[in-house]
Amino acid sequence: MHPTPDSTLQYIALGIFVLAVGHTFAAKQFDRLSHRFPNHSGLFHLLGEVEVVFGFWAIILILVMALMLGGDKALAYAESRNYTEPLFVFVVMVISASRPVLSTAIRTVDNIARLVPVPTPLASAWLGLAAAPLLGSLITEPAAMTIAALMLAPGIFQKQVPERLKYLALGVLFVNVSIGGTLTNFAAPPVLMVAATWKWDSAFMFATFGWKAAAAVMFNATVATFFLRKHLRDPAPEITGLKMQVPLPVVMVHLVLLAGVVLFAHHPVAFLGLFLMFLGFTQAYEKHQSPLILKEALLVAFFLAGLVVLGGLQAWWLQPIVSSLEPLALFFGGVALTAVTDNAALTYLGSLITGISAESKYMLVAGAVTGGGLTVIANAPNPAGAALLKRGFEDESIGAGGLFLGALGPTAVAAAAFLLL
Repeated sequence: MHPTPDSTLQYIALGIFVLAVGHTFAAKQFDRLSHRFPNHSGLFHLLGEVEVVFGFWAIILILVMALMLGGDKALAYAESRNYTEPLFVFVVMVISASRPVLSTAIRTVDNIARLVPVPTPLASAWLGLAAAPLLGSLITEPAAMTIAALMLAPGIFQKQVPERLKYLALGVLFVNVSIGGTLTNFAAPPVLMVAATWKWDSAFMFATFGWKAAAAVMFNATVATFFLRKHLRDPAPEITGLKMQVPLPVVMVHLVLLAGVVLFAHHPVAFLGLFLMFLGFTQAYEKHQSPLILKEALLVAFFLAGLVVLGGLQAWWLQPIVSSLEPLALFFGGVALTAVTDNAALTYLGSLITGISAESKYMLVAGAVTGGGLTVIANAPNPAGAALLKRGFEDESIGAGGLFLGALGPTAVAAAAFLLL
């Protein structure tokens, strides 16, 4: 019996998804080819940009759908997807990385670091790897990732630090941001997907997940800082511009707009309106601004939008796996599946399962956030961190294998916290 067009499309969509995942692991190789073949360096450099991968393959999928089903149906599918999260991550990245917000965060960390009885670079690194990810439970994970990455880049992601230690720091940052958003019910994308359906409020999140996550975050940050201690230096000169005093009214306007965007995170009409106000304000007070990271944020949004398009046709094989596993197997299955698909998509599929036990709910979400640092695609804020930190790595690109190895230890610590505490 021949497969129906729908089932044929499902298999093709899975094949394209697998190719996209494989492409993320090979991105560093494409970037190296750009140096070997200078006549085609532009093409290879484009294919070596991790942020381009899923958007590129999503376009391929839509073209295949157009050939198989017709242009109208392909366009209807693309328009049926929910792009709120990519838009939100774009907006929150740009505002969080603006000079008034970032300079306030950096000065605050500096002041705290000077009060701690350890060398300032050491304290700054620990706060960037621990405090910033936990702050994500209030300002959302994408904002926390942006602030943490920009704070850590001058001290850790520099030439004097060995590559293996940079990958360890990156793995700790990604894992800590993924689990650090679980202290509330509105900051972590995989928690957001189930909180309303399962009636999980912030008090429940902190009592069930939050304190365990905080313990794992601080342990991971301490271990990473210990290994980095001999290589940490005072921040590079370029960050001093971010420490310039910005008038308090300008800072307050930026913080209020950032709070408004976070408050209306699920309402793109509202937060895009606030973003347009933000752009107008930055033009009006240009002397208190640094160049906005529009390019980096747009690339991250393109990546996430591609993941939304490709992920929309993966439920047919993901959901049966999720629904068939016992609680403990569901935890480890969640960790493994999160490495190859966005953890928010995984928990969303779990929320559709009827009659799922309370233990299985816990294990699914715990597994999803635990595995959120293993790959760039595992957690929505990861592409933002990768875009901001890749210049600190060899060839200015992040290898998927290096990230995976760097995140293994922190992931094991997170797993132990959620399973044993």
